[in-house]
Amino acid sequence: MNKRFVWIPALIALACGFAANAQQRYPNRPVRVVVFVPAGGGADLLARVMGQKLGEALGQTVVVDNRAGMGGVVATSLVAKAAPDGYTLLQGGITTHGIGPHIYSNLPYEPEKDFTPIVLSATLPIFLVVNAQLPVKSVSELIALAKAKPDSMSFASPGTGSAPHLVGELFKIVTGIPSVHVPYKGSGTAAPDVAAGHVQFMFDAIAGHQPFIQSGRTRALAVTSPARLAAFPEVPTMKELGYPRVDGTVWYGLLAPAGTPKNIIAMLNAESRRILAMPDVKEKLTRAGIDAAGGTPEEFGKFIRAEFEKWGPVVKAAGVKAN
Repeated sequence: MNKRFVWIPALIALACGFAANAQQRYPNRPVRVVVFVPAGGGADLLARVMGQKLGEALGQTVVVDNRAGMGGVVATSLVAKAAPDGYTLLQGGITTHGIGPHIYSNLPYEPEKDFTPIVLSATLPIFLVVNAQLPVKSVSELIALAKAKPDSMSFASPGTGSAPHLVGELFKIVTGIPSVHVPYKGSGTAAPDVAAGHVQFMFDAIAGHQPFIQSGRTRALAVTSPARLAAFPEVPTMKELGYPRVDGTVWYGLLAPAGTPKNIIAMLNAESRRILAMPDVKEKLTRAGIDAAGGTPEEFGKFIRAEFEKWGPVVKAAGVKAN
């Protein structure tokens, strides 16, 4: 036998070994986490806190890539089309996988089919905040003012189709108040306008509003969580104020393109759960009104399906459509 051909099986085996080692060494270059909102606000804070810790755990830089636009469609489409190798991930959420699919027709991706869940990262109760110059200190006073001056009230949201937007629409339906929706490109741009009085109120996660609350320019009137929060014991719930239908929770989680190897999903899930349980991480998130979550990829998948089914009827009742 020609000695040259003796080497062929050995070379093939060696190549397979290198390929296996490459997979085992994941990650061997930076990992990108695409976020569907601009910098600022709870989603961005969560991504950066998680990204720093995940980078330390993986031994590689984790880059947070803010890609706002079209209610999360821009970011979600980008990740759906990315290679399923674990190097491009999505910090998705209720906007991209719960509400958005009911609002945007002809999406360039399928929310369930094109993604593999990794972990439910966090949940954020939604607060009702108002401009402090408004002569109101309670939800009932806000409703009374809106009805007395129907042409003077507007409410902001981080974007059309976001959970805060839908809760705001529910608030209008339940209370019967007249108000105009003003969509922004994220909480980071909306919160300053609420504080400045350009819009009168907003339903939102609290993170982006805390500096304005502390400076006295914005006031928190209520929260949509089932019970009062330990970090904000003075803020009543919408339920205890007599509006149990005005509920909703913002949530975020990591997802990968469909087809990402199971060992990579398992690694990312395990590291994410470990990070979310760290006392310093939980403390930092709690201060921003964010509750660290966790769980398995399978549990996250079931959660996403339940949220999708929940928000469909709400979107239809509110008559919300993408512009």
